[in-house]
Amino acid sequence: MNADLSFNGEALTDAHVAQPDTPTDRAARDKVPLRRQLTQCGVVTVLALTSYLLISHFVLQSVQVVGVSMMPTLKNSGIYLLNRCVYLVRDPEPNDIVVIRDPQDHSYAVKRVVAVAGDSVFLEGGHVYVNGHELTEPYLPPNTLTYPFENERGQFRCRRNEYFVMGDNRENSTDSRAYGPVPRQSILGAIIH
Repeated sequence: MNADLSFNGEALTDAHVAQPDTPTDRAARDKVPLRRQLTQCGVVTVLALTSYLLISHFVLQSVQVVGVSMMPTLKNSGIYLLNRCVYLVRDPEPNDIVVIRDPQDHSYAVKRVVAVAGDSVFLEGGHVYVNGHELTEPYLPPNTLTYPFENERGQFRCRRNEYFVMGDNRENSTDSRAYGPVPRQSILGAIIH
């Protein structure tokens, strides 16, 4: 006895009834999803690794401060984030803490921007003057004095695309007082703290 069944208006006969799976059929069918899953896993891994590399090298990067030139603001051996793309949308500003390529030994250094292009900096009597006005520095411990290095006049001018940078630990920081204003291309990014 054959029963006629209909599905979406199409008559189903015995030829349309599914046959039981054989072990070979099941193995072939199972290989396709496994292969697809491995491919998807590989694609996700490549995308994740690429995203990590792009973000860690061009957007945010972990940096460790070595030395005491930014004490008490940043601690020696402290780990901070470096925003590498912030200066694509704006220029460095006074009070930004930046990572620079040190002009003397080409290592990396962390300093604070004190003056920008067009500003004049004058050091006198232990105080810092920018454009004739004494600089207010609430990030320094009270009564911190800032002197020029030996054989330096203590007067600087930032030309176009130059920045005057100093460490917060003024007694133990080699900075623009020694090597003058740094060019914009020496500034790698801003520290997030």
